[in-house]
Amino acid sequence: MVQATSPPTEPGKRRDAGAGPEHETVESEEARTRELNERSVRLARFYQGKIETIPKVPVRSLSDFSLWYTPGIAAVSRAIEADPDESFELTGRWNTIAIVTDGSRVLGLGNVGPRAALPVMEGKALLFKYLGGVDAVPIPVDVATPEALIELVEHLAPAFGGVNLEDIASPKCFHVLEELQKRLPIPVWHDDQLGTAAATVAGLLNALELTGRTIQESRTVLFGAGAANLVTARLLVRLGQDPHRLTVVDTKGILTAERSDLDELMLHNPWKYHLALQTDGGGRSGPLSEALREADVLLAASTPNPHTIHPEWIRSMAPKPIIFALANPVPEIWPAAAHDAGAAIVATGRSDFPNQVNNSLIFPAVFRGVLDARAKSIPDDIVLAAARELAKHAKDRGLTAQHLLPTMDELAVFPHIAAAVGTEAVRLGIARKKHTPEEFLELAKERMARSGRVVRALAQAGLTAPMPDEGPGGPPQR
Repeated sequence: MVQATSPPTEPGKRRDAGAGPEHETVESEEARTRELNERSVRLARFYQGKIETIPKVPVRSLSDFSLWYTPGIAAVSRAIEADPDESFELTGRWNTIAIVTDGSRVLGLGNVGPRAALPVMEGKALLFKYLGGVDAVPIPVDVATPEALIELVEHLAPAFGGVNLEDIASPKCFHVLEELQKRLPIPVWHDDQLGTAAATVAGLLNALELTGRTIQESRTVLFGAGAANLVTARLLVRLGQDPHRLTVVDTKGILTAERSDLDELMLHNPWKYHLALQTDGGGRSGPLSEALREADVLLAASTPNPHTIHPEWIRSMAPKPIIFALANPVPEIWPAAAHDAGAAIVATGRSDFPNQVNNSLIFPAVFRGVLDARAKSIPDDIVLAAARELAKHAKDRGLTAQHLLPTMDELAVFPHIAAAVGTEAVRLGIARKKHTPEEFLELAKERMARSGRVVRALAQAGLTAPMPDEGPGGPPQR
């Protein structure tokens, strides 16, 4: 998940102050985090929500409602009754998705419940609209079982062109995703699995290039065996990672085929069980410190605590190690501490540090692409197509140890990811709309740019309250 960020720069420009680890200390990173948290709460109280619904059609007089509503709307309903696929052409379904969560694992906060999940889902909807031109509806739900969640989403599906599952605890999230993918004829995506894994793979491809490595030859450690890393492992193997050089570590240590809890995993977490058999610890057993000895890469998606990864463990890794500390809202180690311990490249999930490896770089464009293609599903081939395209476009601005991936203000990247996704959907035979790559690119550019124009127009017209200047007393009361 993406979280509250520092004020954005203009597209095409970089922040200078504090942009790299040489300008940072652990103390300054901690202080900025506290400041962001406090300001986010103040602004949430001021704006009372991040999104709203506005009309898309002209209303010149009350007589227009005879077209937009009754009696004229009856003919639209009859047309959809005769051909349900017309719902994609005659309503906003073609561009509208549901963001569904049960609040069981929000950000790095844990099981905070659906009500506390709502501000995060609103933020997600804002990113979908601003970056992807996608209308997204936050739907936090209070359900008791995975089956109830599956059934609820199944009943909601006629209103939407796609479903983004969000912040659902592992391993429940795997079962929910797989069942809904089987049952629904629209794309279903769990962003904490697929989006985070795609961004991680994209960042790793470029980090390996910068440090002169390949996936095939690298010894890789995945710390955390939840939603993101289990899919990351699957994608890495698809890309050529040797499973016997891949070590997965959870709260009980290295995941091996000889673990005492293997029978329990087979019953309750078959996804983790199969990974244990496939990798067998990468030939190692014991704690994280043992896994990291002489390892090239650490991909951490675990506990949001900056003391989770110890600097001495990084010092035991191979020369020029790659460290991804992706926990949110706080990474497993502060970037400054990781660099001091010898890391060549450090990435986090946050946009206020260099090298944000975050699903926010993936999901707006993926859904733009699958909606434009009217895709029926989102298989791993599409996830990898998005990852490769994101990695490739880091070179537009220049691939460096401080610029591993495009940032969220490099808006020109997103239409290219969307076009790659749409093109891959056509190749796989799951697209209802079969455009050329060039057509997908133009569609994405047009639809994504419109959102930015709307945001700017609302601000210029004074219909969006300006960001308040905050003194010691906080923002003015509305």
